[in-house]
Order: sequence, then structure tokens, then C-alpha cells
Amino acid sequence: MTDHPTAQRAPATASPPPTTVGADPVFTTLAVAASCVGFVLIGALQALYGPAIPALREEFGLSPSTAGLGLSAHFVGGVAGVLLFDRRYGRTGNRRILATSYLLMATGAAGFALAPNWPLALTAAFLAGLGFGGIDYGLNQLFAVGFGHRSTAMLNILNAHFGIGAILGPALIASVGAEHYPAIFIAFALVNLPLLLCLRGVRDHPPHLTTPTEKATPADGALRSVLTVFVTLYALHVAIEAGVGGWEPTHLETVGYGAGTAATATSVYWLMMTVGRFLVAPIALRFSAQAIITVSCAGMTVCLLLAAVPGLAPYAYAGVGLFIAPIFPTGLPWLTRAAPRARRAGALVIAASMLGGVAAGPALGKVIEWSDVRAVPLLLAAVSATCLAATVWLTRATRTT
Repeated sequence: MTDHPTAQRAPATASPPPTTVGADPVFTTLAVAASCVGFVLIGALQALYGPAIPALREEFGLSPSTAGLGLSAHFVGGVAGVLLFDRRYGRTGNRRILATSYLLMATGAAGFALAPNWPLALTAAFLAGLGFGGIDYGLNQLFAVGFGHRSTAMLNILNAHFGIGAILGPALIASVGAEHYPAIFIAFALVNLPLLLCLRGVRDHPPHLTTPTEKATPADGALRSVLTVFVTLYALHVAIEAGVGGWEPTHLETVGYGAGTAATATSVYWLMMTVGRFLVAPIALRFSAQAIITVSCAGMTVCLLLAAVPGLAPYAYAGVGLFIAPIFPTGLPWLTRAAPRARRAGALVIAASMLGGVAAGPALGKVIEWSDVRAVPLLLAAVSATCLAATVWLTRATRTT
């Protein structure tokens, strides 16, 4: 999920990027295609929970904050999946880990559809999230080392498919009705299974990396501070992403839009995230990661403020999707340059980003209970302003590193 920010030049003493040893490809062509389908599925799964909230509340008699726990349980499982895959990466065969992740995601999705009560549904969402996290981090890691100089381009292609899935999820709910969400989740579970046959095309053990010795790295204290603020930025911006995706339909219905229109607007939000990731690639050739993320956070904040105006809300949410899109992929290479000695920094920020999704559902639900659903965009705007402040701090802190 990375781009090529080139405006900020590395110092002359900086080390070149790691290189792979060994000529055997990590993926066959079929396995690459199957991986892209896998990312369509994890994008769709994340986006299915929000449009299903009205039906979940009616079926199980839930409050807004309790209904939001479905997406939170998914993200808790996602964090566990990221950390588990990172721990086993290079020790357990890639095929076994990916196969387990696909099976967990399929089992969890089917269990969520068929659960007779809310506690079992939350357990199933956790299992689905566990598989989600394993696939998300695992395929990103393998694509990062598996294509040599083409890895960045392949990562962009892979993660664009996540956006495609996030667009399709709400659109499917809108087409069949939220009350039929179990059928969508069961169909989703079944589509996972053929991907297991394509894992034969994945190299079972990753290529070895050779990383030149770093000649200049930040001091330990500065490194911890930089990592802490990066973790904060990732957790908060994904909280906004999940908050909009999960509660935009409810907010739009509250301010007067129909259920179909609200679900369609949510699909447009995810569409703009996909478009934004394509658009940022040529922009990143001329502007630094810091500049792109600063503009993204500022634009996101303005759009969230505009979303509080009922007549502008659907269009403002689309703007949020456009501006939030570059933050995740553009921040990863910036993190790599800023913290070259932090081997697990990528896993750390990906896990943190999922923790932001864990908190978004119940936090926004509590705000709705205390005030009104109309307050959601204003709360998210405050969180976005915090992301902007974190970006400004990181820009200053990493200027010399």
C-alpha cells in the first residue's frame, strides 16, 4: 500500500532499500490474481457491517453503541491477525498461514450471518477479523518483498482492489436490502473457498532480505517519539475511515435521506477512496509524503465540517474519501525512512490502524446516545484536526532524519 514520495531526498549516507536474494518468484500469475480477489473480499467485509446496522438493531434489539461493536470485534480480530502473522512470518509456511486466514474469514462471515444471538455474532465477527488481519498484513508483506523493483507498483495494484471491495459491499446491501444481510455474508464466505486452491502458486517461504548497515539513525528516544506519533496518526485516521463507513448511512437517514440513497452515498465514499489512491501516484512524484498527508488531513477536516450541513453531507463525505485515501499508503514509506531500525514498524502501525477501527464504532455510538447522530461529523472533524496536528509534528521531527 505504498507510493513513491520523491520530493524529500534521502541524505547521501542513507542506505539503499533491502534487496531480495533468490530468483524464484514469490507468486505465480494466478496467485497474484487470487491475491487481488482476496483484497476485494477483505474490503467488502469491512464495508458490510455499517449498512447492516439498522437490520442488526432490529433483529437483536441493540442500542447504537452496541450495534457498532460488530465492526469493533472485526477490528479486534484484525489486530490479532496482524500481530500473529508478523510473529509467524518466516517461521511458518506462507501457504499455511494464508489458508488459515481465508478459512477463519469464511467461518467468521458465515457465523455472523447465522448467529442466533448478539454475543455469538460478535465472536464470529472476531474470527472473521482474525482472518482479515492475516490476509491484510500477510499479502502486503509478501508483495513488498516478492517483486523486486516492481513491489511498490504491485502494492498499489493490490490495495486498489481493497477499495473495489469496499465499494461493492454497501452496494450489495443496498440492492437486496439490509434485512437480507445474512445472505450477503454467506455468499461472501463461499467466495473465499476457491482462493485456497490458488495458494499453490505462493512461495511457501519468503526470499531472504539483505539490508545494508545503517550509518545514521535517529536516537532511541527520538525514534520512540516518532513511532508513537505515527501510531497515533494511523489509529486516528482509520477511526475516521471506519467511522464514516459505519455511520454515514445512519447519519444521512437521520437528516432526511432515504435508506437506498444513504447506502449508495456510502459506496461513493469508498469509491472516492479508491480513486484517491490512483490519483496520488503521479502527485507523489513531485511532492513529498509530508506535503501530501498534510493536505489530505486539512481537506478531510474541512469536508467533515461540511458534512454537518444536511444539503452538503453526501458530497462532503465523498470528499472525505478522496482526501483520506493517500494517508495510509503514503505514510508507510515515510515511516520506513524515519525509523529505518524499527523492523516491525509496519506491523505496529497497521495494528494501530485497526485499533482505531475498534474504538470508532462504540465511541460514535456513545456520542449518538448522549447527543444526536448529527454530531458525528463534527466529532470526526475534531479527530481529523488531531491527525493534522500529528502530521505537522512529524514533518518537523523527521526533517533531519
